[in-house]
Amino acid sequence: MKIQKQPTLADSICDLRARKIKKTFFTQINTLIDWDTISILINNDYLKGKSATGKPSYDGTLLFKMCLLQSWYGLSDYEVEDRINDSLSFSYFCGMTIEQVAPDHSTLSRFRTALTKTQTFEKLFTSINKQLEAHNIIVKTGLIIDASVIDTPLRPKGKTNFKVTEDRFADQVEVHKEYPNSVDKEGTWLKKRGKYHFGFKKHHVTDNEGLVLGVLTTTASKNEIANLEEVLETVNVVLPKDIPLKADKGYQSKKNVAILKKRNLKNHILKKAVKNKPLTKWETRFNKLIGKTRFKVERTFGGIKLWFKGGIARYRGMKKMHTQNLMEAMCYNLYRSPGIFASNCKN
Repeated sequence: MKIQKQPTLADSICDLRARKIKKTFFTQINTLIDWDTISILINNDYLKGKSATGKPSYDGTLLFKMCLLQSWYGLSDYEVEDRINDSLSFSYFCGMTIEQVAPDHSTLSRFRTALTKTQTFEKLFTSINKQLEAHNIIVKTGLIIDASVIDTPLRPKGKTNFKVTEDRFADQVEVHKEYPNSVDKEGTWLKKRGKYHFGFKKHHVTDNEGLVLGVLTTTASKNEIANLEEVLETVNVVLPKDIPLKADKGYQSKKNVAILKKRNLKNHILKKAVKNKPLTKWETRFNKLIGKTRFKVERTFGGIKLWFKGGIARYRGMKKMHTQNLMEAMCYNLYRSPGIFASNCKN
């Protein structure tokens, strides 16, 4: 009898004809990621046991995969529980048999809270990125940096008739107001392009393909231009020397130029004109060239909003919002990985 050759990693991932089929995508991710490594990280911090009612505990990797499904499909805790019980492809991805019942919504909520407290999602983000780098999906030939506002539905009601921080202004305006308990009191006001926002801000460092390497979460009123170094510190991988960092012209300052020099990063921040000194022809060409790549970080923000219904706060408080941002970043990187891997195989 002829022996059937086992499919290689490339065979499993390069099935582009069925790219949009859920089961195929889940198979690709299960092939791509070493879940044993993920399991060790989770189980080091997640103390399993039985509840007061005697219900059995669930494996941490199963619960983490539920978090991934939740972010990919914009589902609540209740909805992801129902979908896993109803969908063969969802239960297959989680490693469950058809007879098994998904963990309930309260178990998933407690799991997320526990790993938020231990900062385990940071470790998982780093581990997944290292695995993607090992497959040459993440390639550190350059960095792009930008920030995006996240509105929370738990905002104050009524008119905004007081002074608030304006986007990209150095001075942060402190708003001293008493809010009811229905408001997320860790959120802050920001005025951007004439519109008022209340909530948080996520800062991304991406590679040249827009895959997320680092995530920082702040209040909405935080001036991203003034905290470049803090954002760069979220990249938990060794960066090659003299790779370029691209950012929009708002990041151009003497302080930021010095930070890039200290970190051995090339300054590819867009040039900006100053009063009575317009851009030269060389600076205009430079900006046009950098813009061809810099837009990819904006595509990352847009992709998270479009594909995962992201861009709005699902949880209350800064720490849980950071967990949401990390999960969305992991999901974005994983979502794009099969396509990048397949493209690399062709070249």
